[in-house]
Amino acid sequence: MSFTAGSYSSYVQVRGSVPLYWSQDISTMMPKPPITLDQADPFAHVAALHFDQMFQRFGSPIIILNLVKEREKRKHERILSEELVAAVTYLNQFLPPEHTIVYIPWDMAKYTKSKLCNVLDRLNVIAESVVKKTGFFVNRPDSYCSILRPDEKWNELGGCVIPTGRLQTGILRTNCVDCLDRTNTAQFMVGKCALAYQLYSLGLIDKPNLQFDTDAVRLFEELYEDHGDTLSLQYGGSQLVHRVKTYRKIAPWTQHSKDIMQTLSRYYSNAFSDADRQDSINLFLGVFHPTEGKPHLWELPTDFYLHHKNTMRLLPTRRSYTYWWTPEVIKHLPLPYDEVICAVNLKKLIVKKFHKYEEEIDIHNEFFRPYELSSFDDTFCLAMTSSARDFMPKTVGIDPSPFTVRKPDETGKSVLGNKSNREEAVLQRKTAASAPPPPSEEAVSSSSEDDSGTDREEEGSVSQRSTPVKMTDAGDSAKVTENVVQPMKE
Repeated sequence: MSFTAGSYSSYVQVRGSVPLYWSQDISTMMPKPPITLDQADPFAHVAALHFDQMFQRFGSPIIILNLVKEREKRKHERILSEELVAAVTYLNQFLPPEHTIVYIPWDMAKYTKSKLCNVLDRLNVIAESVVKKTGFFVNRPDSYCSILRPDEKWNELGGCVIPTGRLQTGILRTNCVDCLDRTNTAQFMVGKCALAYQLYSLGLIDKPNLQFDTDAVRLFEELYEDHGDTLSLQYGGSQLVHRVKTYRKIAPWTQHSKDIMQTLSRYYSNAFSDADRQDSINLFLGVFHPTEGKPHLWELPTDFYLHHKNTMRLLPTRRSYTYWWTPEVIKHLPLPYDEVICAVNLKKLIVKKFHKYEEEIDIHNEFFRPYELSSFDDTFCLAMTSSARDFMPKTVGIDPSPFTVRKPDETGKSVLGNKSNREEAVLQRKTAASAPPPPSEEAVSSSSEDDSGTDREEEGSVSQRSTPVKMTDAGDSAKVTENVVQPMKE
């Protein structure tokens, strides 16, 4: 990607489990193993390490959206919430007031069961407040039309404004217990809100707002659901159980049967194959190194000492319990320290300038690679999902804009159906291209065979006026999701 040619934008958010010494016993065959705290951590040592790294990578503010249950008949998820609140409260008392960690607890499961509350509306309110605090990245200054007709929401946007565009400062960290269904929906709503601001900054829409049932949002929803399915299969053994349509309460009755099957699949996986999956992850990530003469991975009674090697020896030095951050990191907030270091190192480099039409830096050649023999049907531009091809209705006279709200009877086919049809069409074209030429009239006719491809939580109601509580708090290893938007050149 060229940093000078074209306009593009990005927004980064993080998901990850609660940064505490906690685990679930997978040796017993239980669908929901109890949550246990492995070590007492009164000074929030592990949380301090985690948030110091987040300050270094993303800057401030760090906003935590905690979606675990707060009220349960038997304490299960609430154990993590209580420890997380205590850890963030302890860490915040030593931070400068302008850089304290923002904590937003919101029991998403309880609100989902309420008939008086729309879950996505509440998430949209949270998403708006988060994006206004962090801002987003764009490599161009504000457009002239937005300066002439300023939008009220746009003027409240945070982040860092520079002559060449905007920088995102800070990040949202979302978590539930397993960071799958609830986290995926919450991240989708935040990403949808950020996408509206990104498109507005690029001059593609007139207001920083995107409606549901538009081709662009449906495409964005499919993107997040594919992302969530991939993580869920790796971690939980099944696809997502609760999707965006489930929380919108517009899922067809056939979807409920699929949700039941996914729930049963996940319960079976949790009860019988969690241990094998954890062993494979430990081996794949290099946590366990096979050594001749030592026990095999499956012979270990527990993997606790693989993940906590410091428990076997005394540490020579420990971080301060009060000044738990890196001094250089705090000095440059709200900008991330990694970005400051990159800017300093960039000044030490010798930059050689080329003309944009020189062959060695030709963007056209780098992207399309005309010197390589490739199939036109396999190129990324044709294989990627398109709103015009996969979502836009085929009726004549329909507004082709991907930002137009469609009626339910106007929407096109699903992405999965179009993908299978497209793959079948590509296969037929390849078969036809590779077929031998037809025989002459004198030749003996032979029969031909047709090639075909096979496709493939808690009771109670919540009033509508209730709003999520905002405090100062936080959430281990993180997975980063990034929305990248780049308009097409004419």
